[in-house]
Amino acid sequence: MVKYTVLIEKDKDGWFVADVPELIGCHTQAKTMDELLKRVKEVIELCEEEGSPKTKILKVQTIEV
Repeated sequence: MVKYTVLIEKDKDGWFVADVPELIGCHTQAKTMDELLKRVKEVIELCEEEGSPKTKILKVQTIEV
C-alpha cells in the first residue's frame, strides 16, 4: 500500500477539486467531499495502472506574504 499527498481545494463554483502531486496529471473533482474522496482513490488506481510519471515531494511549506 502506498500513501499519497492529496491537495483539496474548493473552486469558485463550489466544486471540490483534488490533485495528487506525486502522480503527474492525477486529479479529479466532485460536488461533495465524500464523493471526492471516493473518486480520488479511483483516479489514483487509474494513474498507477497507466504508469503516470511520478514526482517526489521534497517539502510542503507555508509562506506568509
